[in-house]
Amino acid sequence: MTTINEIAPDLFRLSIYVPDFDMQFNHFLVRDEEPLLFHAGFKRMFPALREAVAKLIDPTKLRHIAWSHFESDEIGALNDWLQLAPQAQPVCTFVGKLVSVDDFSIRPARGMTADDVLTTGKYRYRFHRSPHLPHGWDAGVLFEETRKTLFCSDLFHHFGDVAPVTSSDLIEPARKAMQQMQQGPLADYIPYTSQTEGVLRSLADLKPETLAVMHGSSYIGQGDRLLTGLAGVIKESFNS
Repeated sequence: MTTINEIAPDLFRLSIYVPDFDMQFNHFLVRDEEPLLFHAGFKRMFPALREAVAKLIDPTKLRHIAWSHFESDEIGALNDWLQLAPQAQPVCTFVGKLVSVDDFSIRPARGMTADDVLTTGKYRYRFHRSPHLPHGWDAGVLFEETRKTLFCSDLFHHFGDVAPVTSSDLIEPARKAMQQMQQGPLADYIPYTSQTEGVLRSLADLKPETLAVMHGSSYIGQGDRLLTGLAGVIKESFNS
């Protein structure tokens, strides 16, 4: 079952909670002249997500399908969406396009750098590279410049069937989640590298006002403060 919440004007959070993992899988639809979906989702979740999108727009009219990094919960159903929406284009980092996506996708991706701008009508987007934040070499985060929304993927991951949006601090929930992950086979879920703090500070400089989080509540408030605090949490978890 997919829960739909409008967490900012024209920005809808489509959430599927999986009790076995005690985790929400969140997907974000921007309703605009050229609708954009961030996170294509798992293949097995596609029917539920398609039904949810259809409550908001005609899903065949999707124009852009974006994500952070090449992983099943972010890109698994990409080709299902591309078959459904004939004008839709995949959108990712330029590295992602080169190393993975164009071999996987039934249509070539638009590979973006921070110098490239994607306009959907009212809204403007740039991809900011964030290698190994949250995971692979190809990782990036999408920033919407008009309303200052950062689609930050697995950053600030936390567990539970939580509220769709919060103005409370996400640092402690993220710390608890990383500590929990360190106890199992997914240790080093988000690695700490020599670049981690610098990348997070560069994202903080964008001063996002909404953080669209893949696993857990999204955040409205001073996103820069949370991003600068996250580096310490990742380092602490990595060294524990």
